[in-house]
Amino acid sequence: MYAAETDNLWRFYGEKPALRGLNIKVEEGEVFGVIGPNGAGKTTLFRILATLLRPSRGSAKVFGRDVVKEPGEVRKMITYLPEDAGIYKHLSGLDFLKMMASLYGVDAVERGALVSGLDDALREKMGGYSKGMRRRILLASCLMVNPRLAILDEPTAGLDVEHAVYVRKIIREYASEGTTFLVSSHNMLEVSYLCDTVALIHRGEIVEQGEPAELLTRYGVQNLEELFVQRMGEQR
Repeated sequence: MYAAETDNLWRFYGEKPALRGLNIKVEEGEVFGVIGPNGAGKTTLFRILATLLRPSRGSAKVFGRDVVKEPGEVRKMITYLPEDAGIYKHLSGLDFLKMMASLYGVDAVERGALVSGLDDALREKMGGYSKGMRRRILLASCLMVNPRLAILDEPTAGLDVEHAVYVRKIIREYASEGTTFLVSSHNMLEVSYLCDTVALIHRGEIVEQGEPAELLTRYGVQNLEELFVQRMGEQR
């Protein structure tokens, strides 16, 4: 059984297809990276797996549960961090973690506080948080409940080096303990560091997939940025 899988997955916005028969299989316990240009379909894929969008055709499953037929069961096993996730500005970081823990019915506030690494700032209102602090508290709310699958859309987008390194460290720690991750990023160095498997999506289809090191060897390139540019050039 796969942590996440899709079979001939299509999604239309009007008459425009965002996903075109996409097939992926994410192994349990791996960090699976999805890369591609803007508008390639990454966020649409994530929203379908998170039960926020319905496929137009095909199917998607999380740990064997159909996202359309069993959305409640899927939501018990996943957390989802959108790229543009917002916060409750008038809540303190600690109160936000308490609220999220209560929604999942778990006693996880202490773990969330530890993951965030925000210490005394947790007692401050989140309206005064920097972007990096906001991202850390949001990531903590996703991971403190120990999801079987964490879906992270651009988890370090716009963060400075210190905050980005911290977020990557936390993801790798949770992955080493068995959490499966589905991650998108425009940062190819980040993808190389984090991901066990990478899928390159273009116009709603997977055009390449494999382990980062194997892909570099196969195409004779030095890094994923070169691979990305090469494969995107071939698609034009």
